[in-house]
Amino acid sequence: MSRVTAGDGRAPEIIYTRADPRLGEFALRTLDVAADAPLLHRWVTHPRSAFWLMQDADVDRVAQEYRRIAAHPHHDAYLGLWRGEPAFLAERYDPAHVELVGRYDARPGDVGMHFLCAPPEVRVPGFTRAVITTVLSWLFADPGTDRVVVEPDVRNRAVQALNAAVGFEVVGPVAKPEKTALLSICTRPQFLAATTEGASA
Repeated sequence: MSRVTAGDGRAPEIIYTRADPRLGEFALRTLDVAADAPLLHRWVTHPRSAFWLMQDADVDRVAQEYRRIAAHPHHDAYLGLWRGEPAFLAERYDPAHVELVGRYDARPGDVGMHFLCAPPEVRVPGFTRAVITTVLSWLFADPGTDRVVVEPDVRNRAVQALNAAVGFEVVGPVAKPEKTALLSICTRPQFLAATTEGASA
């Protein structure tokens, strides 16, 4: 997995952009943990983000968590932008080393993914689907990515429906220390078949 160091004092770097045909430009940039922690804290502690499991975290704990991710050899986090403004969070990880170690039959080319949309001030129809499409387009833009693996809480029906809409197929429940997850996998052909524009950036 390629690494982009975040939070080291450098100006954040745009690593990926995608033009959505309806909603305009989406982008991913590196995190500046010190500067971004207050914003991330508002997002992860919002009631809509209950499945992120950080409802009681303070700013320092959020900063600590994302410094830990920035230093991890198999885990990355990025800030997502919509029309130039912070709008979502995306994480990429190697499921053979993080989150799902020993819990499924990992293959070379598997990449794990988490994403979180900022609590909306105004509801934008199709926004969340545009975000997950952007994140998957980014992951599949890497020719080394064959499958994207996710493990949402079994109770999170909204994200399960969204996953299905972009090509994920359910493998089954997986017991994790913090939750029972619904392991789901999306191959590149499944993603391309489920989206009208494929993985173009």
